[in-house]
Amino acid sequence: MAAPLIPILKAVAPYVAQIATIAIPAFTSRSAETGQADPVVAKQIQELQEAATHNAEAVQVLADKLQQALDGMELAARESEARFAKYRLALAAVLVVSGASLAVSVFLFFTFYYG
Repeated sequence: MAAPLIPILKAVAPYVAQIATIAIPAFTSRSAETGQADPVVAKQIQELQEAATHNAEAVQVLADKLQQALDGMELAARESEARFAKYRLALAAVLVVSGASLAVSVFLFFTFYYG
């Protein structure tokens, strides 16, 4: 179920960090625009700007962690594929040995029974 989601997350993760990097300066304080505004409103604007900056930084951290998780999942997938290839090779060897033993047993059966 998570397999189709991995390529989508891999495609989106680098852009989340870029968006956060671009969004952080957009929330910085602009003292010239506030001018003679009400001190309570100015304080609220400042608090909102700080919260938005904090949220943007948190999004960037989450994007970095998501990228690390995706890299880990990709590594695990490659290891699983290598292990699967080894198992497939072992299965082929077992099938060859079992086929040979079946052929020998059939040969011996007909040799001793009809021989």
